[in-house]
Amino acid sequence: MNVHEFQAKSLFAQFGVPVPRGKEIISPEDATAWAHELNTPVFVVKAQIHAGGRGKAGGVKITKDKGAVAGFAKELIGKTLVTHQTGPKGRQVHRLLMEEGANIAKELYLSILVDRDTGWPTFIASTEGGMEIEEVAAHTPEKIIKEAIDPAVGFQGHNGRNVAFALGLQNIEPAVINPFVKMLGNLYRLFMEKDAALVEINPLIITKEKGLIALDGKVSFDDNGLFKHEDVQKMRDLNEEEPLEIEATANNLNYVKLDGNIGCMVNGAGLAMATMDVIKLAGSEPANFLDVGGGATKETVAAGFRILLKDPNVKGIFINIFGGIVRCERIAHGVIEAAKEVKITVPLVVRLQGTNAEEGRTLLAGSGLKLEVADDLWEAAQKIVKLTGKAA
Repeated sequence: MNVHEFQAKSLFAQFGVPVPRGKEIISPEDATAWAHELNTPVFVVKAQIHAGGRGKAGGVKITKDKGAVAGFAKELIGKTLVTHQTGPKGRQVHRLLMEEGANIAKELYLSILVDRDTGWPTFIASTEGGMEIEEVAAHTPEKIIKEAIDPAVGFQGHNGRNVAFALGLQNIEPAVINPFVKMLGNLYRLFMEKDAALVEINPLIITKEKGLIALDGKVSFDDNGLFKHEDVQKMRDLNEEEPLEIEATANNLNYVKLDGNIGCMVNGAGLAMATMDVIKLAGSEPANFLDVGGGATKETVAAGFRILLKDPNVKGIFINIFGGIVRCERIAHGVIEAAKEVKITVPLVVRLQGTNAEEGRTLLAGSGLKLEVADDLWEAAQKIVKLTGKAA
């Protein structure tokens, strides 16, 4: 789960990470009132969407005129921002962050995430703050600094000093070394205690007053740990999520919308990934990732059908089920009942393998439903692509 910048900075402040004075704004009137209270030489008004590149898309306004903030708020609230991360449809702005400006002397990059190779929380830092870290890694990988933290021991002072000296803070500004090391320890606590997947500050600035400030912030959380954090759950903004993904979550389905034309309904994440690959190999494109889980029932299959059919791009549905936890004949019964409940208006191909697969295929073939049955994955993929036409 992602949160907005103003929410990330609220968490930073809770854990002792310095941030600019700022506040969530949802109207021009809010902006005017906060501007008078903030009373700073420079005001920064930022659109709040779950995507990077807001500044380049016109979503960040800077002014020294207190009277201008209401106009900026009016301009940005309701505007659709199109960035390299939103895709061509863009994201509509529903809220803003308005905060004080800062005297920037140096910009740094800092984040913490789990290194998949080691399984350890790892700090990533760079002197190239303000830039996309992927660009830095691609063109100047020598400027990427990594510091892994042994979770059995936790963050230690030497970890922070390793990062500080690798960044050259002793040459850039020695006065910030100790605060920097302390801040890394606080970020590690935030990361671990809140079950975060990513904590990122870009840029982390050294000010002309020789201080540190998280000028921008991004925090993502591990969905599997959200049940432990009621405060984090309250930060969820449904305006930033795909409506079909929200509906899928409500039905305990794992769904991610994609841009193809073949809807996939599969039990098991690995099988779902393989299914999407084989659809592409057969010449078309998957319209989604949809994992109905190992214990698929009539109810989950029906919910899956409804979600897939609400996507106007879906021209055909491919059900690919491996009967392990649930036998194939039970899956077949579920598909038949769900198909009767939900009017299916596009071609449907069902592939069953596993326990009692033959019995399940017989039930489907004799159901009277308009569908194709297959027992081979490649055969099934070719069938659905033939029925729907290859992707444009």
